[in-house]
Amino acid sequence: MGGTDVTDGWDWRRGGETPAPARPPGAGAPSVGPPTMPGSAGGPAPGWPASAAGGPNSAGASPWWSDALADPWRDPAAPTAVVVPGVVVPGTEPEPVTDPDAPGRPTLRHLLLIPVITALLAGTLGGALGYAFAVRGGAGAAVLGGAPAEVPALAQRKPESLAGVAERVLPSVVTVRVSSLGGTSEGSGFIATADGHVITNDHVVAGGTGKASVVFNDGSTAPATIVGQDPESDIAVIKVSRPGLRPVEFGDSDALAVGDPVLAIGSPLSLANTVTAGIVSALDRTMQAGEPGGPVRYYAAIQTDAAVNHGNSGGPLVDGAGRVVGVNSTIKSLVAEGQEAGNIGLAFAIPINQAKRVTQDIIGTGKARRTVIGARADGPTGVAGGGLRLAEVEPSGPADGAGLKVGDVILRINGRPMTEPTDLTALVRKYAPGSVVTVEYRRGSARQNTSVTLAADAK
Repeated sequence: MGGTDVTDGWDWRRGGETPAPARPPGAGAPSVGPPTMPGSAGGPAPGWPASAAGGPNSAGASPWWSDALADPWRDPAAPTAVVVPGVVVPGTEPEPVTDPDAPGRPTLRHLLLIPVITALLAGTLGGALGYAFAVRGGAGAAVLGGAPAEVPALAQRKPESLAGVAERVLPSVVTVRVSSLGGTSEGSGFIATADGHVITNDHVVAGGTGKASVVFNDGSTAPATIVGQDPESDIAVIKVSRPGLRPVEFGDSDALAVGDPVLAIGSPLSLANTVTAGIVSALDRTMQAGEPGGPVRYYAAIQTDAAVNHGNSGGPLVDGAGRVVGVNSTIKSLVAEGQEAGNIGLAFAIPINQAKRVTQDIIGTGKARRTVIGARADGPTGVAGGGLRLAEVEPSGPADGAGLKVGDVILRINGRPMTEPTDLTALVRKYAPGSVVTVEYRRGSARQNTSVTLAADAK
């Protein structure tokens, strides 16, 4: 052939190329016209510019269109129209469509509902956990006790309460241990001076080898030395070296009244820091005590029903203000000979006014002065009105200087009745040398009064 063979057709049915009929020589290029809708009379397809309907010579005509139906080179099986996307005219965009399933902005109801549900879940979980812990801990469904109430005043431990007093005094109370040939003697004591002097009973340190130690309220210990003893008053002083000691506060034993509350503090039966409470049961209870073969001890004691046992000896008897008013010394008990005595509510303490005086003498001179009246009494007269008959009056002694004579019957000293010889000795020892006491006596059938200035023993 003289021309170029061009393949521009497609067999849509076979899915492959099909040679198109050759154009006659000299035939022009096929014209392309605007698309038409199927069944139309050759008009342009909707949306196609009208200027495209003309032939290739039409102004603005598309160079791709001609009379497609008359094109001899057209594949008869090809569509009669080419669908081209329509031109979007500005201002005619479709309205946006909202997806109803898309997540939206939370409403007020949702915002309120979330914390309510959270609180309910948290409460349920907390209740379940609390019940589980309660069951595991052994708690049952029953509620024990009443509703919480205000703490009563007695349970608040005010400084003036017994608990407050005990808390304040305990650091000044010690346990005293003394080595002896028979073992270790143990009693109580209390700090009297900031430099370490400790008051205790003479019978606690009696028979010791001189080696002593003290145990403080906090459990610490320190060695101690014996400064001096007075067997007849049953007072001894030891010394411990330790900084920061807190001495007790002393009260006035002469100001006590029967019924006053008191505390006994010490180490009964080696139970350190024991506190018992009671009242003053009696005053000026004259005591004569001592072990067989040992010294006889005299004092006008403070009687109390606070529990006192072995080991309390030497410890303080404290009043309701926390002041030491006595030194616990002895007890009475209903036991047979050879048995261990125990508390039955009859305990006796040396008045602190007497103990302080003896302590100052021991610290100052190493021994204590003994107060005397310068007379000796026989047993009770056995006559109505009682009293003690004087069997001896020392020349130039206090009694002689006051005009008392042998045979006079001493009825009272400072209003205290005399019924036993022990009463005269013990009551006189209560006072310091130089004290003036009133003595009521009977000579014959006449009653008289005199003032006696007591003196210190010459020895």
